[in-house]
Amino acid sequence: MSGAGRSAKAQSSNQRVVVPFDDNRHLHRLLGEYDSHLALLEDRLGIEAHAHGNVIILSGSEAACAIARSVLEELYARVVKGEAVGAGDFDGLIRHARQEVAPGATSSDGPAQIATRRRVVKARTPAQSTYMRALEKFDLVFGIGPAGTGKTYIAVAQAAHCLERGLVERIILSRPAVEAGERLGFLPGDMRDKVDPYLRPLYDALYDVLPPEKVERDLEQGIIEIAPLAFMRGRTLSSAFVILDEAQNTTSMQMKMFLTRLGENSKMVVTGDPSQIDLPPGMRSGLEEAVALLDGVTGIEAVRFANADVVRRDLVARIVEAYDKLGPSSRPIDATPILKSK
Repeated sequence: MSGAGRSAKAQSSNQRVVVPFDDNRHLHRLLGEYDSHLALLEDRLGIEAHAHGNVIILSGSEAACAIARSVLEELYARVVKGEAVGAGDFDGLIRHARQEVAPGATSSDGPAQIATRRRVVKARTPAQSTYMRALEKFDLVFGIGPAGTGKTYIAVAQAAHCLERGLVERIILSRPAVEAGERLGFLPGDMRDKVDPYLRPLYDALYDVLPPEKVERDLEQGIIEIAPLAFMRGRTLSSAFVILDEAQNTTSMQMKMFLTRLGENSKMVVTGDPSQIDLPPGMRSGLEEAVALLDGVTGIEAVRFANADVVRRDLVARIVEAYDKLGPSSRPIDATPILKSK
């Protein structure tokens, strides 16, 4: 086919879609400052998008324009309800829509979400949706993958959701105190002063999904407990939502100890990034071992996140990808459950 023929075919395959909206005030909030959200649609989908009055005009391939239209209409409906929308909401819906139209993709229920008192946490990637649904269904869930994929934040949001609805009586958040070779004894202050630096990401997530006054009150009353992994030994954790973060830094015995703390009417989430193990050389991570040993056990599910699931910003995803190229930790990570219940 000649160059002119290919050009004519490409032009004929492009669509021009006009998407109307009822209220220009809501439309202004939808499009963002200086129409920045339209620019994001153009960049992600390879289309042209222009606002004209109360309509958006889309030009590009039929599939890309269909995704753009569905994203705009879904987020416009959120704006009408009074919800704030940002670039992350656009990016998340685009990722979900792309998975739904990919060859061989299965039908999807759309982005999953978790409602807490302060906010509704919506999945921004298909892997996050898989993870959220696993947290609802299974008593023990592993979330595995690189930093910035929302593993810990989503787990804390689900814990807050369950606590507020009376599904559990308390939240217990834990981490192994293994960071860059430091030991707790070298840090000044009492025990809380020593462990707080290790557990700060868990505090941050709590304050983001629950009112600060509730977090403080529940911490004082023991309804929310944040403690290093060593404090879990000998306990039975009943009617609780239990989260172990940074689990790649557990030993085999520590992981076994933690998993066997699970009591009646409790849920447990274990998160970690196998590419960031701070254990002594030659010591196998308890996280990797547990995932392998528990494959196929009823009531357990694991979800792996990929570099493409990083939601902090594009630069973080590129950093993770660059580091992954250094060694064997760069093996492909699937965004689907890796443990199948029977």
